[in-house]
Amino acid sequence: MPELDPVDRALVLETQAGLPLAPQPYHALAARLGIAPEEVMHRLQRMLDEGIIRRIGAVPNHYALGYTANGMSVWDVDDIEVDALGARVGALAFVTHCYRRTRHPPEWPYNLFAMLHGRSREQVEEGVGRIAALLGAACRAHEVLYSRRILKKTGLRITA
Repeated sequence: MPELDPVDRALVLETQAGLPLAPQPYHALAARLGIAPEEVMHRLQRMLDEGIIRRIGAVPNHYALGYTANGMSVWDVDDIEVDALGARVGALAFVTHCYRRTRHPPEWPYNLFAMLHGRSREQVEEGVGRIAALLGAACRAHEVLYSRRILKKTGLRITA
């Protein structure tokens, strides 16, 4: 994995909470960092291309948009098929996060996690039904764990 040079690190620090709300955000960043706007754009594109950052874009608040039913679906999927099926589950438009995790039997038999957001629990359950149909016989059991409240919501933040 490439190391961040001091300018890249400063750029990440300046943007990790979002771009400046300015008519020309890259110019505003350039002024803060003492570099040219073209260099800001070049560095961000390079970091995207290298996978250092995943995206630059708006992140809507799903609660403010009415998506208040948030269910982490957990699945006990045959280990031989979990990677291939997990990729298919993760590709579903209504799944926002999809992970393979280690089982902890007998208390926790689940190895595939998929997050769904809906305007109602019924909408989430509809998505869960679609996932169950996709997984078919490879799935032995599942549950849906609904959020009750937000304790913290933020992405990874690096520090200076």
